[in-house]
Amino acid sequence: MDRSAYASLSAQEGSHWWFVARRAIVDALIRTRIAPRANARILEAGCGTGGNLAMLARHGTVDALEYDGESLALAMSRGVGTVAVGALPDQIGFGDNCYDLIVLLDVLEHVEQDRASLAALRERLAVGGSLLLTVPAAPWLWSDHDILHHHKRRYTLGSLSAVARSAGLEVKEVGYFNSLLFPVAVLARFAQRLTGRTTVADSRPVRPINALFRHIFCMERHLIGRISLPVGLSAYAILSA
Repeated sequence: MDRSAYASLSAQEGSHWWFVARRAIVDALIRTRIAPRANARILEAGCGTGGNLAMLARHGTVDALEYDGESLALAMSRGVGTVAVGALPDQIGFGDNCYDLIVLLDVLEHVEQDRASLAALRERLAVGGSLLLTVPAAPWLWSDHDILHHHKRRYTLGSLSAVARSAGLEVKEVGYFNSLLFPVAVLARFAQRLTGRTTVADSRPVRPINALFRHIFCMERHLIGRISLPVGLSAYAILSA
């Protein structure tokens, strides 16, 4: 990821509408669709600056890996779980530990070897364990935002399911989210293309807009897994070995 973009986003991880709402949705998926056992062993692969660690720690004991040195230091400074340097697909670390829950939150799109990465994580699932991942969806929405953040691809539900199955994983559930704001994003992307604007705004919007977007996006935690949302800016999958 571009350094300036990453610094901007990581500084806002606690308050930016997208980060706050995604955490709420991931938390809801873990509670209602996975329901790991008490004191579950959890691995976050690609934890960034550690913004999800406290939420994950409510569900069990957390290990986390991160490749980027600056992000790793920030994640370690949070004092939540065990955070170590690592990378997908072949530098997962933590010995031979297996996990009841592995989460991969907007990471797979950054990895060249997505199938090999999922196959490697499959080997670290405990019996009965689940892998929860989120990715950007709708390849036709590819934009300067994806280029700035060094995405390799965006996924459809079909392509996400296919790469999971090719890695030897069973697809238990797959779906879209960040759906309620989808029309706003589509209009913004097309306006960008029409005007030729290439700059990408990642900074937190003004407080009223930030609060509105957070509220709208957070509402989806009551819908996800209960109804099938027809489209979304993001996709999720719950997988098992």
